[in-house]
Amino acid sequence: MKANKNDDQTLPEPLYITEDGLAQLKEKLVRLKRALPDRIAEAQRTAAYGDRSDNAEYKLAKGSLRRTNWQILEIQDQIKRAVLIATGASATGKVQIGSTVVLQEINGKTNNKEKILQIVGPHETDPTNGRISQLSPVGAALIGRARGDEVVIKTADGTRTYRVIEIK
Repeated sequence: MKANKNDDQTLPEPLYITEDGLAQLKEKLVRLKRALPDRIAEAQRTAAYGDRSDNAEYKLAKGSLRRTNWQILEIQDQIKRAVLIATGASATGKVQIGSTVVLQEINGKTNNKEKILQIVGPHETDPTNGRISQLSPVGAALIGRARGDEVVIKTADGTRTYRVIEIK
């Protein structure tokens, strides 16, 4: 959360997300809301077994109900804070959140190997599928770069240099 300079209240940070990511959040919210009556019924059913302090089934059902309620509230908050990410390069042709970037490694063990990365918000990262956060070291280094730019990125394996081949 960011602090507002004018008062002591904190403002919620935006949740940068693609249209697909927002649709998935909304679908998950619908599924959770659909499951809620069953969770409530299970908690009521197990509460009828007697002393709740020794009732393991009740404790499990109540925990499941609390988790479902918490997830619903969390997703509703995320949807309220959602800022849709436009895909593609910026109007100036530079890498922005939502861009898909084709990189060519120009040093290291894998010379001339191409890497394709999509810059997304932290909520949608999936590095194994080439989706990285704009807050990650690689994502932050790519933001604002243009086609032909060289980018030096420090990784756990050492320093690598890439050239931006294409921005989609």
